[in-house]
Amino acid sequence: MAEMMDGNMPNIKKWVVLYPVYINSKKTIAEGRRISVTKACENPTCAEIGDCCSHLKLPFAIEIDKAYPRDFMQIGRVRVLLKKDDGTFYNPAIPTRKQLMLLVAELVPRHPMRTKKQEPTSTSVAASSKSGKGGKKKR
Repeated sequence: MAEMMDGNMPNIKKWVVLYPVYINSKKTIAEGRRISVTKACENPTCAEIGDCCSHLKLPFAIEIDKAYPRDFMQIGRVRVLLKKDDGTFYNPAIPTRKQLMLLVAELVPRHPMRTKKQEPTSTSVAASSKSGKGGKKKR
């Protein structure tokens, strides 16, 4: 078991954790959001966050079996590696997890899966409409 850790498999335990809740504009600070509503995006998925990380040239791993402790209905989280072994950043524009959250939240709405789904309407209309995904209870 110990050999595997030192092999090719990176030790993602040290990577930054990014739960979709952190950048979800539908959540409150108490529910786990970590950036301002204006900068957050609507109901991001792990897949979308992963795609954004690859777009930002950051190594990432999606842990689908993990849940957010504060709301364990939120399944899945993304591990992201910000620094190389020598301490330099993979993307110099992203030195901190805060910066990572802000950039990912900015990219998710422009995700190809989203731009296909939404017809071009003015942003105020799109923002006020309920999110397309069902299944989550609105409090």
